Amino acid sequence: MDALASNRRQFLKLLGTAAVVGSIAPDVLAHSDRASSGRAKTSSLTILHTNDVHSRLDPFPMDGSRNAGKGGVARRATLIKKIRQEQANVLLFDAGDIFQGTPYFNLYKGEPEILAMNQLGYDAGTIGNHDFDGGIDNMVTQFGKASFPLLIANYDFKNTVMDGKTMPYKIFEKDGIRVGVFGLGIQPAGLIPKEAYKETKYLDPIELGSDTAAQLRHDRKCDYVICLSHLGFKYNNEPTVSDNILAAKTRNIDLIIGGHTHTFLDAPVAVNNLDGQPVWINQVGFAGINLGRIDLAFERGKAVSSAGKSVEVK
Repeated sequence: MDALASNRRQFLKLLGTAAVVGSIAPDVLAHSDRASSGRAKTSSLTILHTNDVHSRLDPFPMDGSRNAGKGGVARRATLIKKIRQEQANVLLFDAGDIFQGTPYFNLYKGEPEILAMNQLGYDAGTIGNHDFDGGIDNMVTQFGKASFPLLIANYDFKNTVMDGKTMPYKIFEKDGIRVGVFGLGIQPAGLIPKEAYKETKYLDPIELGSDTAAQLRHDRKCDYVICLSHLGFKYNNEPTVSDNILAAKTRNIDLIIGGHTHTFLDAPVAVNNLDGQPVWINQVGFAGINLGRIDLAFERGKAVSSAGKSVEVK
């Protein structure tokens, strides 16, 4: 059995009802809501996401390479606009490494990347290791132009100029559904030059992920909890913390939107958490070649997933 096809089938079977819910037309769902006395209505949510775009504002050149003609912020904007026209409730996230990789960053240090994300209407992002490449002072300058929050729970910026410039989490409410979103970043030491991150303190992502997810689920009454992670999908040299390890060693996280390892997943994969419940992990490669899309349906505050895929931007 093809692994990617298996992932898609597994994703559709989430909680045993996803494929059924996902196949019901909106008007049928609305009729069912009206017909069921006292039953909470069915709500839907579409989550779109990118990771490791690396300053790739233009499509890849038509040079015969495997990525020729793919990506580009204008095409991504067109795709996102189309989905927003089709779906009532959409959230758009990025999992880090916005900067570095093309002359745009070399010349402008991240400004056009952030301004483009503003135009695309991103709801939140997290911080990747390459977002430090212009130095922490540059982060303050460029992220200060963002119309969306940067979410990072396990970087302590208290003794740096980034203090107060980020949030550990943010709650979004769509059609009565409370969605809690938080961010986790990778260990800077050995990966980022010390002069770039300065006195930033790295805190244990397992501990902070557990605490933040529990706070969102129980204290803030979120129906769905998402982690924007720049930890990386999976490593052979465990115990390096990855999305797979984060999922397995925590509770209360429903979805991990990942980055850093440039992993191309055709559909989300599941890792059981400490309670034996599936945590879905997705990542869509790099350079804006793909846009991740996850469609969710909620009944009485409980999520069932109808679809998850990677959409090529071309």
